[in-house]
Amino acid sequence: MSDRLLSPRARVAVLAVAFAGLVFDGVELGLMPVASLSVSQSLLGAAYTPTLGGDWFARFTAALMLGAAIGGIALGNLGDRIGRTRAMGVSVLFYSVFAGLGAFVTTQEQMLALRFLVGLGVGGMWPNGVVLVSECWPNSSRPVVAGVMGAGVNFGILLLSQLARVWPITPDSWRWLFLLAAVPAVLGILVLFALPESPKWLAARSSRRKQAPTPASGSGGSLLRELFRPPLLRLTLVGIVLASIPLAGAWAATKWMIPWSDKLTSGTLPGYKAIVQGWWALGATLGSFVGAQVAVWLGRRLSYCLISLGITALTIAMFQLTAPLQPSFLPVVFAQGFVATLYFGWLPLYLPELFPTRVRATGSGLAMNSGRFATAAGVMAAGMLFTALGGDYARVGALCGLVYALGIVAIWWAPDTSGKTMDE
Repeated sequence: MSDRLLSPRARVAVLAVAFAGLVFDGVELGLMPVASLSVSQSLLGAAYTPTLGGDWFARFTAALMLGAAIGGIALGNLGDRIGRTRAMGVSVLFYSVFAGLGAFVTTQEQMLALRFLVGLGVGGMWPNGVVLVSECWPNSSRPVVAGVMGAGVNFGILLLSQLARVWPITPDSWRWLFLLAAVPAVLGILVLFALPESPKWLAARSSRRKQAPTPASGSGGSLLRELFRPPLLRLTLVGIVLASIPLAGAWAATKWMIPWSDKLTSGTLPGYKAIVQGWWALGATLGSFVGAQVAVWLGRRLSYCLISLGITALTIAMFQLTAPLQPSFLPVVFAQGFVATLYFGWLPLYLPELFPTRVRATGSGLAMNSGRFATAAGVMAAGMLFTALGGDYARVGALCGLVYALGIVAIWWAPDTSGKTMDE
């Protein structure tokens, strides 16, 4: 079935709604880095210490990543079974409702459980939104729309940082932020009842029913088993590795810059952490938009290799050659955000190209979110390293940033999908 069967207005609606879903995804991802220490100070009271605050930051991050990993696989699989739009609507409702409940917690453990549940929706949004847009737009437009989708998450982080600059998040004022994070539930309902479905998914479902009209046809278990059998096994493993490297680097290394800034300035400049996140998110929004174009200009493999080389150097520079409040810090943060998120324009273009339509959302979700399993483990390891190093944010960030260097080598085992279309 041709993507021409979806009208231009419908394609724009799909892109706009999926972009909005990823913007709110970004708000959820950026929420705890900027609010974590304030939440911990409020809930722990006199028991709070800076080292304990950093340890809880790692726990909150790991819980979100673990939830995102499980949600991305389960809800990505759901997208191949019941449709991209319905699975996307469920994902948005998950992350918004459970985020809103964070406004009412009284213990760290309650917040930890909610961050896991928020992660289920955060993980499910990416594969369903990206695959839906990839299948609804013409192949000639895919680099641009992949860039738009890649920019969505980081634009959400940028919006959150600007909001936190206007209304600083402190131990006495943070619950409003979680109530605000519940607002996207309205978008989730809109997606469920008003957004058109992917014509390619509808055609693939019709074809499956004609070939094997049995209740078990296309079940979640069979789709996952197919991904772990030849000829798709190699593609699945490649996708997992290539998604794991930027995710682990972002959450086990890069995000430490925000609590680092908070620790050094919270007594005198409570809004500085939001400024830091804003500079990073501005670079990230631009980088994730450009990433798909870079993949087209340089080729899928060379671009990934050069991104890995550049971000390894910039991450070490950010943590070792400058520091919060130094004049050079914010420009380096901006540059690091730009290069780090070239990956996240690259991935929305590349991952859907790896898999056929019948398993595209499952495969993309599995690849992207298996990376989050690795990220959750990496963040917990970084948390233990943080404690072992006596709360030294700079050393932890620099050491964990070396994970980016793995991409310089790993990409050469990946197939070059340049020129591949979404048509079977």
